Amino acid sequence: MSLAPSRSLFLLAFMAGVLTLGASFYLEYGALLRPCFLCQVQRVFLATFTLINLIAVAHNPRRFAAGLYGLAGMGCALLGAIAAARQVLLQSSTSGVAPECWPSLQDMLEKLSFWQAGHAIFNGTVDCVEINWTLFDLSLPEWSLLFFVAMLILGVMQFAGLLSGQRLSLG
Repeated sequence: MSLAPSRSLFLLAFMAGVLTLGASFYLEYGALLRPCFLCQVQRVFLATFTLINLIAVAHNPRRFAAGLYGLAGMGCALLGAIAAARQVLLQSSTSGVAPECWPSLQDMLEKLSFWQAGHAIFNGTVDCVEINWTLFDLSLPEWSLLFFVAMLILGVMQFAGLLSGQRLSLG
C-alpha cells in the first residue's frame, strides 16, 4: 500500500475546505439563509484553514514546514470547532433565555470595545439559537463541528506521522 505524501493530504484538506466554503456561500446566497455572528466566525476560520492548505499545496513543503502548516491548519480547525461547539450548545440550551440581539457586526463594534464585542459574539445572539436548516437531522453548526473535527483529526494524524518520521497511510 502506498503512503500519502503531505502534499496530497494538504490538497485533500484544501478541496474539502473549498467544497465546504462553496456550500456555505450557496446556503447564504442561493437558499437565502442569513449567517449569524458565530457562523461568520466559523467561516473565517474555514477560509483561513483553506488558504493555509492551498499555500501548503503550492509550496510542497519539506518535513519542518509541513509540520508548521499542519499546526496552523490544526489551530484553525480547533478554533472553528470551538465556535461551532458553542453554537451547538446555544441551540441545544433549554434555558429559555435568548441572548441579546445585535443588528450587525458593524453596530456591535461601534458600540462596544473589541473584547466586549468578541465576548458578545461568543455568547451568541438570537440568530445563533435559531435552527433554520437541517440535513439528516443535523443543523448547520453540527455539520460545521463535524467538518472541523474531521480536519483536526486529519491534521493530528499527519502531524503524528511527521513526528515519527513516517508518512500517513490512507489505506
